[in-house]
Amino acid sequence: MHQVFSFALFRPILPALLIALFSLPVQADEHPRLPTVDLSAEASRDAPNDLATATVYFEDTHSHPAELAQRVNRAIAEAFEQIRAYPHVKAASSGIRTWPVHSRDGRTIDAWRMRSDISLETTNVAALSELLGKLQAGLAIGGLSMQPAPETRNAVADLAAEDALRAFQARARAISDTLGRDFRIRSLSVNYGGFMPPPYPVMRSAMMAEAASAPVLESGESRVSVTVTGTIELLD
Repeated sequence: MHQVFSFALFRPILPALLIALFSLPVQADEHPRLPTVDLSAEASRDAPNDLATATVYFEDTHSHPAELAQRVNRAIAEAFEQIRAYPHVKAASSGIRTWPVHSRDGRTIDAWRMRSDISLETTNVAALSELLGKLQAGLAIGGLSMQPAPETRNAVADLAAEDALRAFQARARAISDTLGRDFRIRSLSVNYGGFMPPPYPVMRSAMMAEAASAPVLESGESRVSVTVTGTIELLD
């Protein structure tokens, strides 16, 4: 035989049950919110520019595209023959462009112009300077820069990161001491921002061809910076 329970039997009990539930103590948060402070610190170090990069190119104009291509290819091939004598210099073709030279009225094509580039890279600055002096007899220099090699930049950046972290900790300690509290780091981010190589002016191709001498390269240094940002909690 099934027993039937009526909800009406529990009505007298409900008010007391609700009062009991709302009277229970609320469990406190195990990790109460603490006041936080966002701050940052930056440190920089100088890295030696031990990697030299340069771009050389040959550019010519001719009315016949086939003859133009032969001239450019011959000049670039001769340049690579000279470069092979310098095994410490890495070289690679870095682009070929061809475009029409229009007549004054712009209606017809009078000739074609073609340019072929070679990229050079080395940690032997003296060898590159000597090589560029020889290449200038037939090619022009399109760009020249000095910067830290990747391994050099990374090593200096790690030292700058240590400086920035110590500066962050010192700044956090100064803030917490001023407020009369201790602190703990809640979050931390280390940003290896980059470096700033010094600019190198490039002379016009005509001036380079006339000079036909090795450019003087001064290595110098680049500034490597690291920024540390984070949040600290001020403890009771």
